[in-house]
Amino acid sequence: MPSRESGEPAESAGRRPAPRRRRADAERSRSAIVDAAVRLLGERPEASVEAIAAAAGVTRQTVYAHYPSRNEVLSAVFDRVTAETDAALDAARLDELPAATGLLRLLDVSWEIADRYPGLRHAEPPPADRRQEDEQHRPITDRLERIARRGQESGEFARDAEPHWLAAATVALGHAAGAEVAAGRMTPAAAAEALRVGVLRLHGAEAEAEAEL
Repeated sequence: MPSRESGEPAESAGRRPAPRRRRADAERSRSAIVDAAVRLLGERPEASVEAIAAAAGVTRQTVYAHYPSRNEVLSAVFDRVTAETDAALDAARLDELPAATGLLRLLDVSWEIADRYPGLRHAEPPPADRRQEDEQHRPITDRLERIARRGQESGEFARDAEPHWLAAATVALGHAAGAEVAAGRMTPAAAAEALRVGVLRLHGAEAEAEAEL
């Protein structure tokens, strides 16, 4: 509403910004912090909150206003990478591929994203309860279960294990492959190849599927 004296909007007359603008400013700050954290932690997993704040162009106090601890910044980073993985897997249209091919494609897409942020393999994930951990893995585990079920129905995979167990075991193998790279015991290419072979064997894939490797 214009002020009586100047005809200017109330906000420019010295009043506090409207709630909508404050929310937009806060969202921009949060996004800048996470953008900087993803970039910085992908290069330096030990980066401090101060370094993240500097990279985001905000103060340390601003970071703590949005994320009260470094662990919460890390959680936001892993959530961002999870969302990126989810979008990439959607674009891969896995359900339209034969099960074994779709399984390999899922592994490749997930590994490609992990390779964009090599430092995150060294970053210790923040403590999470089981429910939170399940939610972080859901974009992958849901797809893995569908692929496993479809492969068992088509005869591409053995039927001696439940799809949900196969999904959980595949995620565990993925973490193990990443840990080997982080420890310097395997190159990313060697770990990715070992993961592909191991996951196909885990599913009891036909020999023809392994020939695709």
